[in-house]
This record gives sequence, structure tokens and C-alpha cells, in this order.
Amino acid sequence: GDVATKHPDVVLVNLEWRRDEPTPVLPDVGFTPGEPALVALVDDPAGAWVPDALRSGLHAVIARDATPAAITATLRAAAAGLVTLPQDVIRTLLPVSAAPRPAHAQIGPAPTLTAREVEVLQMLAEGLGNKMIARQLGITDHTVKFHVASIMTKLNAASRTEAVTLGARLGLIML
Repeated sequence: GDVATKHPDVVLVNLEWRRDEPTPVLPDVGFTPGEPALVALVDDPAGAWVPDALRSGLHAVIARDATPAAITATLRAAAAGLVTLPQDVIRTLLPVSAAPRPAHAQIGPAPTLTAREVEVLQMLAEGLGNKMIARQLGITDHTVKFHVASIMTKLNAASRTEAVTLGARLGLIML
């Protein structure tokens, strides 16, 4: 059936194109760009075509080999009306010199969490305790505590709640 008749919030397309084409052709799925949000699963999310695709209505680009948690976060963000790109793509499109920082801003790279730490942080945001996180991820309580401590250290957070807040502000998780 026609995608437009289903009224989805997000459409995830597996976007493939020949490398000799300058720009992939976005699929015509029978709706106005932006309604629903269009997310492209691609081999090269840093392609030169990305800015044009975003201008033509694409909400997000994510690598085909991204983690399930990253794909889920991207879909949720797109459904909420946000445009999302992997961090390395943003750095490519917006060089640091193009983004002036306030004088009081701390200069330095954003903290990098592992895929597992992002999963744990997302579960913290959902209000799960260590035992439930351990059960869902198939790891020990001790390992969960280790991940939580690592997350708090990397984000310089004083509490689990602050870690979740900072994680959301940095775009690491969706609330």
C-alpha cells in the first residue's frame, strides 16, 4: 500500500545509489517532504549530498551499520521534528571555527560514550534501576554500576539525574 495512507510518523528508507551519481534520489513515497519525517539509512552519512538532501526534506541520515540504539534514537528524534546527523557528519558540515563559542564555554571535545553506555543512559532516562538494566542487557549489577560510574565521570555529573539531563542536552539520548 501507499505509505501516505498509513500516516506514519517516520519513514526509514534504505538509500542506495550509484557512486557516479552526484546525489541520491530521495524516494517518492507519496507524501509532502517533512510529513512524515524521512530518515535515510546509508553507507556514507558524510556524503557531499547530505546538505542538499536535508534542504529537500530529509530529516536524518544514519549509517547502515549504526547500533540499534542509535537508529532508535534517530527515529524518535525525527518523529519529534528534529533533524539529526551523526556527530562526525556534523563536524564535517560545521567546522569548529564556524561555530563561535561563548567566552565562558569550556573548550574541548564533547564527551564520548560507548554504545553500551548510551544504552545504559537511555535506560536511566526511562527510570530503570540497576537490577532492571542488568536484566534487560543480560549483564551483572556490578557491570551496570561500572557503566553508570563511567557515564557520570565522562559527563562530569554529580547524580544519575544530572547525567540523564546532560546526556539529553548533548543529544546522546532522547527523553
